[in-house]
Amino acid sequence: MIRKPKGFVPVMLTPFKDNGDIDFDALTALTEFYLAAGATGLFANCQSSEMFELSTEERLAITGHVVKVVNGAVPVVAAGTFGRDINDHVDFIKRISDLGVEAVILITGLLAEEDDSDEIFENHVFELIERTGSIPLGFYECPEPYKRVISAEQLKKFVDTGRVIYHKDTCLDIALVDQKIQATQSHASFGLYDAYMAHAIESLKAGAAGLSCIQGNYYPELVVWLCRNYDNPDMKLQVAQLQQFYIDQMDVMHDGYPVSAKYFLQRRGLNISTFSRRDVPEITTHLKEKMDTLHADFQRISDQIDLKLMD
Repeated sequence: MIRKPKGFVPVMLTPFKDNGDIDFDALTALTEFYLAAGATGLFANCQSSEMFELSTEERLAITGHVVKVVNGAVPVVAAGTFGRDINDHVDFIKRISDLGVEAVILITGLLAEEDDSDEIFENHVFELIERTGSIPLGFYECPEPYKRVISAEQLKKFVDTGRVIYHKDTCLDIALVDQKIQATQSHASFGLYDAYMAHAIESLKAGAAGLSCIQGNYYPELVVWLCRNYDNPDMKLQVAQLQQFYIDQMDVMHDGYPVSAKYFLQRRGLNISTFSRRDVPEITTHLKEKMDTLHADFQRISDQIDLKLMD
C-alpha cells in the first residue's frame, strides 16, 4: 500500500436505500467518485462504512462489490476482525482475503480487552499472523469499541514479520506518528496512512505514505491535492491555507457523521440517501445549513488553490 508520490486512501461510506438496504448502485457511483478524485487506494468495510452495523455477509458483499468496480485500478483494503474469538477472526480474514483485497485490516480494539496487557494483545496479533498463511495484513486503530493505539516498538515488531503492509493511524500525536514511521522505514512494502488532518502536512513530511481521513468523504480532491503538493515550494501559501481550512472545519465534519457526509455528497450531485444505520440523528435543518456553509467554504478554498472540481 505504500505509494510514491503520497497517496489518499478514503475510508469508504456505505450508501443505503431509504429502507435500510445497501444501495449497490450508489456504492458503484461512490467508488467511481473516489477514483475520479485521484484516490490511490480504498478502505472498504471500515468504521465510516458502518461496519459494526453490517452483517457478516453484508461486509463481504460491499467489499467484493468495491473490488469488482475498482477492477485492479487501485489496491483495496478491508477490515477483517469482528467479535472476540480468534477462530472467527482467522476464518473471516481468509474469507475477505479471497475477495481480492490487497490486505486485510486488523482492528486493534478487537484483538484484546481494553484492560488486557500489551503482551496479551501482541500474542493475539502474532497468533493471527501465524494462522493466516501469507495473507498481507494491516492495522486500524479504530475508536470503537475502544481505541488501542499501537506503539512504535510494537508496530516495528509486527512489520518486521514481513506480513504487515498497512497501518491506519489515529493516535492524533505527530511525535508518535514520526516514531512509528522511523521505526518501520526500512520496509519498502509498508505504508502508514494518517487519519488526523490537523497535522497532515507534518505527517507527510515525516514520511507517511499518505492520508486516510473522513474529510475525503466530503471533498476527496482536496486531500489528493495536499498529498501531491504538501512539499511543493511554489504552493507553500496554498498548502498553508488548506491546512488551516482542515483545522477550522474539523468539528463541523464530525457533526452528525456519516449522515452529514452523505448530505454533503448529495449537494455535490451524488445520488445517495442520507440514511444511516448508526445511532445518529437524522439530517436536521440546522445540520443542512452547516453543510451548505461548508460547501461554500469548500468551493472558496478550491478557488484559492486553483483546484478544478468534479462537480
